[in-house]
Amino acid sequence: MNEIQDSCEAAFQWATKEGVMTDENMRGIRFNLEDVTLHADAIHRGGGQITPTARRVFFACELTAKPRFQEPIFLVEIQCPDDAVGGIYGCLAQRRGIVQGEEPISGTPLVMIKAFLPVAESFGFTQALRAATSGRAFPQCVFDHWEELGGDPLENGSMANTIALGIRKRKGLKPEIPGLDNFIDKL
Repeated sequence: MNEIQDSCEAAFQWATKEGVMTDENMRGIRFNLEDVTLHADAIHRGGGQITPTARRVFFACELTAKPRFQEPIFLVEIQCPDDAVGGIYGCLAQRRGIVQGEEPISGTPLVMIKAFLPVAESFGFTQALRAATSGRAFPQCVFDHWEELGGDPLENGSMANTIALGIRKRKGLKPEIPGLDNFIDKL
């Protein structure tokens, strides 16, 4: 294993930088190498043979490991008058937002609402919020964390699958997520 460690590490870096489903960076993934059978001839154990083969193995492992997507989440802080709160809740609900807290700002008639909002849902959020509150709400969005996106990207019709296919189309990749047979047959 020490002989091929560098080649396996290069394959890991390559496979995790360009994941099999959407050609995007992967996060929170681990592979366990349990067994390796190497060719007896040293010329067949070089990086040119090991790295691409290990990459295909990592891709096959990814497809069989119940992969999931993570999406970035904003922390949104919204200042508004007391009577505009209803419009804010409605606007957040339409965009998969989750209210975390509501606190009055002492000495003023304003309220501070804190909520989590998926970044994908934030486009046009400020305009929609201002329309819902007659321009009396002032949002501030800051990246907060990553959150697992529900659904299996390999299941047709799921939200994660729709996102994966959209990313593949935008990047000019083959329209369908590669099947396991694309990697097993070549090993």
